[in-house]
Amino acid sequence: MNTLRDVVVIVGSLRKESLNRKMAKALRTMTPASMKLEIVEIGDLPLFNADLEANPPPAAVAFKARVKKADAVLFVTPEYNRSVPGALKNAIDVGSRPKGQSAWEGKPCAIVSVAPGAIGAFGANHHLRQSMVFLNMPAMQQPEAYIGGADKLFDAQGSLANDSTRAFSRSSWTRWQRGSIATQRRPDARKCSEPASRSGRLAARAVVAISARTCG
Repeated sequence: MNTLRDVVVIVGSLRKESLNRKMAKALRTMTPASMKLEIVEIGDLPLFNADLEANPPPAAVAFKARVKKADAVLFVTPEYNRSVPGALKNAIDVGSRPKGQSAWEGKPCAIVSVAPGAIGAFGANHHLRQSMVFLNMPAMQQPEAYIGGADKLFDAQGSLANDSTRAFSRSSWTRWQRGSIATQRRPDARKCSEPASRSGRLAARAVVAISARTCG
C-alpha cells in the first residue's frame, strides 16, 4: 500500500527542551516512508470549559479540525504524579467535546512514554490507555514503549544516539503501520442504518487490537 498516512503527534510536555519533544522529533526521522508525522502543539489550547462548547475558542476549533483530518495519533508523554500532564489531559478533553463530536473517535493510536527514570513513565502510559478505551481509540498493544533512562539517550544536538532505542523505534512504527493504521477507516457504527450493539462494538475493537498484535 502506497497511501501516505497522516499521523498527528501530541507531546505531553510543554518544556522547550523536553525529552519527550526530542523523542517525538527523533521518531519523525525513523518512521516508514508511508507515514508522515506532524507535532501538533497543545500549549495554547484554552482550559476546557463546557460553557464554551456552543462557541468554542478558535484555538480549540483548529485543534479539533487537525486531529479529525489525521489518520492516526501518536502520544509521546512524560509522567507527572503517576499520571499524564495536565496539558495533555486538557487537550484530550478539548478534542472530545461536545458529546458526540469527538475528534478522537475511532482513530488508531500509539503511546510512547519517556522519562529519565527506569520505569519509563509506566504510570502515565497506562493511565492514558484508560482514556483511549473510553474515546474508542484502538491503541497499539505490542510492543509497549516505556523509554527509561531518556536523559542519556540524546546527543548534544538532540538526536537519538542510542542504537538499540533507534532500532526498537523503527520496528515498532513499522509494526504499527502494518497493524492498527492499515486496518483503520472502518465505517462508524453510529452512521449505519442499524445501531451497533455493545457486544458488536467491543468485538470490532478486539479485532483491531488483535490485528495490531499479530501483523508484521
